[in-house]
Amino acid sequence: MRRHTVLIAVLAAAVLAGQGCVTKKLFRKNVEENDTRVGTVESSVEANQRRIGDLKTETDQKISDLEGETAKARQAGEQAMGRADTAYEVAERAERGRLLWSVTLTDDSVRFTFGEASIPSEAAAVLDDLASNIKDYGKAVYIEIEGHTDATGDEAWNVSLGEKRAMAVRNYLASHGNIPLHAMNTISMGESQPVADNSTSAGRAQNRRVVVRVLE
Repeated sequence: MRRHTVLIAVLAAAVLAGQGCVTKKLFRKNVEENDTRVGTVESSVEANQRRIGDLKTETDQKISDLEGETAKARQAGEQAMGRADTAYEVAERAERGRLLWSVTLTDDSVRFTFGEASIPSEAAAVLDDLASNIKDYGKAVYIEIEGHTDATGDEAWNVSLGEKRAMAVRNYLASHGNIPLHAMNTISMGESQPVADNSTSAGRAQNRRVVVRVLE
């Protein structure tokens, strides 16, 4: 009977020892699986963070580009409104006065060199005749001077160049023809009112011009 009891105790200890080994194996397996799952989650988080960072960079760039285009559009709109307001004032004055003379200075006759605003000698002769006619008229007149360019170059630059050419004519009439400055108004139409095809050299030469209108 005593031997039987000892045998049972030995068997029980063996069973418990075997169960302990199984439990350790399961524990190690569970730890490894959990580590794998944690690693996968960390990788997913890092990937999401990279995607979020890339998306933010792309969004910031698009916003910057949009702000730049908006600023350009606003500037172009302001320039167009300025030209429209000046043109409206010119039209109002024209309605109140009778057109006496109209002179157009183009490359064909006075050679406005590309990108230049100085008065060529041919233009000076035409303006001298015009000033003489104005003084001989003997009455107060109003003079509108329009500057035009071809389509070469930036629109804003062409508006500036057209204004410079118109101002050059105005200053010449004031200094050489003794025409009062307050009797003259300048406006630049830039490239907006071509009279010929800008795709040809001859057409661009015609578009580079200054129009002088003398109103009673």
